[in-house]
Amino acid sequence: MFIELTDHLRCPADHAESFRVLITDEMTGRTVHRGVLGCPVCRREYRIRQGVVHFMEEKEPVEPMPVVGRVDAGAIAAFLGLEGPGGYVALVGDAAGFAAGLSRLWPGIHLVAVNPPWNSTPTDSLSVLEAPRLPVKTRALRGVVLGAPYGQRPPWPDEAVQSVLPGLRAVGRGPVPEVAEFELLGEAEGWWVGRRVGR
Repeated sequence: MFIELTDHLRCPADHAESFRVLITDEMTGRTVHRGVLGCPVCRREYRIRQGVVHFMEEKEPVEPMPVVGRVDAGAIAAFLGLEGPGGYVALVGDAAGFAAGLSRLWPGIHLVAVNPPWNSTPTDSLSVLEAPRLPVKTRALRGVVLGAPYGQRPPWPDEAVQSVLPGLRAVGRGPVPEVAEFELLGEAEGWWVGRRVGR
């Protein structure tokens, strides 16, 4: 896990967002290989093992769904419309499959794979999280791509929209989110793209 990502993470327990306490046991450069993330609100502790943050003990078995249409990393980059380096983009579920292509297109943006359906290995440009809900603070991301099966599972679509900075975009497979702060920009072939509005 990229150490600076700590500031953007939240405990997945049902309480107000708070800061995280990180205790590192093993690091290389800015990457944490082993350690603990603690929550000062509920006192839960989450282990980091082999660079992966485990917000839940048992990983849910998730199979990637067949690709719909011709969506690839280039299309995802166009949907999100990001320019310039910096910040974080979350890739949830089978959307983690776009990580390699997006890393090449966005060399200065850190990617966060949440519940990838295969064993993704953390790198300098990719952090990996396993969680029962999106463990990212409100208004923390430059973009989010909600892949299968999470695009069909409440509350993931709503949380995806809420995690994005105002004016920036979320992309997903499945039903269009019904959130007051969401403006749909387009949908086709099972995918939608929209913008977070408001402050």
